[in-house]
Amino acid sequence: MNAIALDLRGIPVGSAPSQAAAAQRDASKLSAGRIRSVRLRETMLLTARIRVLLILAIFAAVVAMALVRIGYLGVAGSSPRATSLTEALLPERGEITDRHGTPLARTFPAYALWFNPRAMEDAGSPLVGEPAKIAERLKTIFPDLDEARTTRLLSGDRGGYIARRVLPEQANQIHALGEVALEIPREYDRHYPQGSLGAHVLGYTLENSEGALEGRLGMEKVLDEQLSDPALRGEPVALSIDLSVQGALEDELRRGMLATNAIGAAGVVLDVDTGEVMALASLPDFDPNLSDAQHSPNVFNRATNGTYELGSTFKPLSVAAAIDAGVVRDFSRQWDATPVTMSGATIRDMKPKGDTLNVAEALAYSSNTVTVRIADTLGPERLRKTMIDLGMSEPTPIELGARGKPQWADGKWSRLKNMTVSYGHGIAVTPLHLASAYAAMVNGGVLRPATLHKLEPGEVPRGKRVFKASTSSRMRQLLRMISIYGTGRSADAPGYRIGGKTGSAEKAKGGGYARTSLISSFAAAFPMDRPRYVVVAVLDEPRGTIASSFQRTAAWNAAPIVGRLVPRIGPMLGVRPDARRDVDISDLRNLIESRK
Repeated sequence: MNAIALDLRGIPVGSAPSQAAAAQRDASKLSAGRIRSVRLRETMLLTARIRVLLILAIFAAVVAMALVRIGYLGVAGSSPRATSLTEALLPERGEITDRHGTPLARTFPAYALWFNPRAMEDAGSPLVGEPAKIAERLKTIFPDLDEARTTRLLSGDRGGYIARRVLPEQANQIHALGEVALEIPREYDRHYPQGSLGAHVLGYTLENSEGALEGRLGMEKVLDEQLSDPALRGEPVALSIDLSVQGALEDELRRGMLATNAIGAAGVVLDVDTGEVMALASLPDFDPNLSDAQHSPNVFNRATNGTYELGSTFKPLSVAAAIDAGVVRDFSRQWDATPVTMSGATIRDMKPKGDTLNVAEALAYSSNTVTVRIADTLGPERLRKTMIDLGMSEPTPIELGARGKPQWADGKWSRLKNMTVSYGHGIAVTPLHLASAYAAMVNGGVLRPATLHKLEPGEVPRGKRVFKASTSSRMRQLLRMISIYGTGRSADAPGYRIGGKTGSAEKAKGGGYARTSLISSFAAAFPMDRPRYVVVAVLDEPRGTIASSFQRTAAWNAAPIVGRLVPRIGPMLGVRPDARRDVDISDLRNLIESRK
């Protein structure tokens, strides 16, 4: 084979000119193609880079806007009104909780069974079947249904609720009845998951003319604007109530009420340093979940609205006023304990303990005669001023609308009025009045308003000084002494250092007093070496039964309620029993035991 010589351009030497030209054209085309390919690739890369940079720029802009918005909200705060989307996601009404966040009142979407008498106006009758037959069939769907009431409703020309909180399977059964007048509207339902627990504190809601839920009683009414405001209802409202303490209080009050066949009961557990109400109960109670709660005869609040003459529970308050004024200094002094006759009235002791008693004995044995003589020495003006300072002349400042006005004698008090008030007669106040007064008497002498709002440490009011700190210290000793040696012995719980005073007063009726009807009460605080809480228990018309050894007085019925309650709620409130600690009452003990 002969070799072919090529020139420097790669063209065969000696080839024809046409062949050389063709080869040159092919080389040029190949070079041009390569150049176009390189340029195309560069263009594509550039386009890709531009797109990536554009996407990054857009992303950076969005992030920057978000950061600016977050910064603005952090400095200026959010809009005072929620957006329509946020509002749509919020419940119809805000939630109420206890102090630990446990739900007490919530709102849920729900269905109800409603009778619409105008559903078939053209047919002449809204129902296909007979009202009684329909009510009978509805009874099989709702076992708790009042069949007679439902029959009357279906027979009338006024619409109304037949049932609330209808379940899906129940709704299907109702549709199967084929009655157009039985409607199942979707609505918002206010639910109280604890049932009747704390009913008088919470109250209830009803639908207003616009179909919205509206508070009608209790804290539901007090907080109505806040719970309904879209800008606020997303945040639960915490009350001062401790649900566990509330349950224990109601349980022990109910037990004491049933054991003595009393017609009612009331109780309060109060923080002595803040005025926060840890529990407040009135029995009998009602269920706010029921649609006819507003018609219940038990909506009356005995703890804040009922005013009673609370008897001997006032004696420590009168003695405290006398100590504060310097009328009582020498506790060994013997006071006349014989009956007192004034303006035709005779005041005597229920169980006389002798012709003379010292102050410690007078409180331990609940002497009326010594108390009125101490009050007489103090004088009407000073005792009246103490009672005014303790808030006994006005309704309590609690947030509830149900606040009873004390039965108070205006103007100057007579000598007899001063005497009777000193041992809890001639003045009628609520159990909450008494609880607040005892809190001031044992906490160092400062009265703070009772509240159902949970308070943060910086929100506790300074209060008003009513007693000297030294007087408060002495009263803690005297109250503890009563629970060890006096009428409050049945309230003493080992390790809890309870101190308190009983009160048994005849009920005022028809311008006089009903000797067979008593108000029995016990007001106490614990632990008395460093009081944390006041507890007041009141029974309305207790009877002498086997459970109370056939006695009607507070020492046999109200005091034992507190004696059982404190060991239950103490650990819940951070108070542990400690038998090694107590109040030093050695000097008072000597005064009591010297008579034995």
